Amino acid sequence: MKFLVTGVGGQLGHDVMNELAARGYEGWGSDIAPAYSGAADNTAVTAMPYIQLDITDRDAVEKAIESLKPDVVVHCAAWTAVDAAEDEENREKVRAINTDGTRYIAEAAKKADAKMIYISTDYVFNGQGETPWDPDCTDYAPLSVYGSSKLGGELAVSGTLEKYFIVRIAWVFGTNGKNFIRTMLNVGKTHDTVRVVKDQIGTPTYTLDLARLLVDMAETEKYGYYHATNEGGYISWYDFTCEIYRQAGMDTKVIPVTTEEYGLSKAARPFNSRLDRSKLSANGFTPLPDWKDALARYLKAIGETTWENG
Repeated sequence: MKFLVTGVGGQLGHDVMNELAARGYEGWGSDIAPAYSGAADNTAVTAMPYIQLDITDRDAVEKAIESLKPDVVVHCAAWTAVDAAEDEENREKVRAINTDGTRYIAEAAKKADAKMIYISTDYVFNGQGETPWDPDCTDYAPLSVYGSSKLGGELAVSGTLEKYFIVRIAWVFGTNGKNFIRTMLNVGKTHDTVRVVKDQIGTPTYTLDLARLLVDMAETEKYGYYHATNEGGYISWYDFTCEIYRQAGMDTKVIPVTTEEYGLSKAARPFNSRLDRSKLSANGFTPLPDWKDALARYLKAIGETTWENG
């Protein structure tokens, strides 16, 4: 199979390209930059062909997919700056990328008779309650511009294609880019204490593990909506931070606070980011490993593991 992966300059797209290379698939990477600008931690990803692609340019998207004739399009490119998306001057651009750009890719994928994998988010829901969200739940009620734009992308894919996977994820971390873990490590090195919210609940997603699952999906025709985060139960950002410092051998004190105590951000954050992952096993896919195991492997990959933690 031939793959086209968008957003390879980001955390997930980078790992998908490495996974394709490891399995011997032909993969083309794309992003807005003139040349690949991600981490060069694997010669395979930098050796694979790359094309510059602005997904908000409908003609460019159609020409690229028509020319490459991929069997699978893995759409990782997105506007992910949740707070900045709320700014009036950014809202049109956010929707152009996350909703319109996704629609253009879906339309071109349909013409090419290609499968499409679209990466979405728990932000399409209202984040209330304590019940894990079912992947086939249609009780959408996004609280932010970002969530609304990603929902628009979901509906564009499901309304255009039959051969699609819509995969919702949460709390993402990977080696190629900024994320919560890196932020907490940096803060912990310069502060004795850190305040972290305890009333937002979910599960982290390691892009290295997710990339494997996405390629597994592409090898099947088990289309539909899925939720994919690491296993290991549901935790708070406070719990996550405590484990980050424990595994990194840092003694920074973590103070649990409520979202209200922490202070309001521009975009409303979901309290309930619990995603029901059971559909993965039900359809024969291997679940992602425990999040603590994923964290340990990630810390080792970025050189933040202590001797005591192996």
